[in-house]
Amino acid sequence: MDLSPFWEGRPTLVTGASGLLGGWMVSYLLEAGAEVVCLVRDWVPQSQLIAERLLDRAIVVRGDICDRELVERTLCEYEIATVFHLCAQTLVQIGIRNPLATFETNIQGTWTLLEACRTAAGRVDVVVASSDKAYGHQSVLPYTEDTPLQGRHPYDVSKSCADLIAQSYSATYGMPLVITRCGNFYGGGDLNWSRLVPGTIRAALRGERPVIRSDGRAVRDYLYIEDGVRGYLTAAEALAKRPEVAGHAFNFGHDQPLSVLEVVEATLREAGRPDLEPDVHATTRNEIPAQYLDASKARAMLGWSPRIGLQQGLRRTVGWYRAFLGAGTGAARHSSLQSTH
Repeated sequence: MDLSPFWEGRPTLVTGASGLLGGWMVSYLLEAGAEVVCLVRDWVPQSQLIAERLLDRAIVVRGDICDRELVERTLCEYEIATVFHLCAQTLVQIGIRNPLATFETNIQGTWTLLEACRTAAGRVDVVVASSDKAYGHQSVLPYTEDTPLQGRHPYDVSKSCADLIAQSYSATYGMPLVITRCGNFYGGGDLNWSRLVPGTIRAALRGERPVIRSDGRAVRDYLYIEDGVRGYLTAAEALAKRPEVAGHAFNFGHDQPLSVLEVVEATLREAGRPDLEPDVHATTRNEIPAQYLDASKARAMLGWSPRIGLQQGLRRTVGWYRAFLGAGTGAARHSSLQSTH
């Protein structure tokens, strides 16, 4: 990835730094010379953030995103100029089983962060991570940024609410922020084994049939993690330099919707186990049949477009997990729920 000199010496806060996106974001910011501050609640030794010793080069603040005093102190003490608000409970099925924790982290965490930024002494640019799930179930596809936000189930609702709260802070207080709505990220570093790509790769490397909880027909937008990081960084830099960008939401997707079964089959091929037949359980509830994005606005306003196709992205991802699972890290025993705080 091309690294912009814009980030050299820039004090930057990353919430959700121990998650998939957060780990990659911290890595790239450090490489670009930013002064990175990570908000971390749970200590996950196998996360990219810790396993790759990224924290040796960053400032670590331990605590919860809902702790307003902690967030305010962090912004002030480290004179934060840009915030990437990535912290979230990110699993749809966990949201159904535990809606209150999902609402607290995803909704309260967002207003806590934004209120702290609003009352900070100086300007703080904010990139708020929303999701394609914020759009809910729509009859017209692909989603554009003008598609109404109408989540119906707990995770989707939490992202719709957080998105709308961010829009409110922009419209009411003129807060310099942008909102990102991305498709399904995949890439090395995701330790949530219940997710499609890492779960399929782990099964393939074990010689086991991958389990699909849905019926496999749901269509989604899949985006390689480094393309997503580049989108976030591009949006943040544009926000700092171009006033007309403030308040906008941007879709980041690959414009190549694929079914779950198509992604599983492609993953098995890259893992060298096309002979394995997926074990389709079809037990998931409240599954939206099709969700995918129109990313033309990001292309037009930000000059962003995805560079890494599915085959290349899966090849990189499989290579990462081969090394990780073969290193005796015990990752196969890791809980299926990894906090992204």
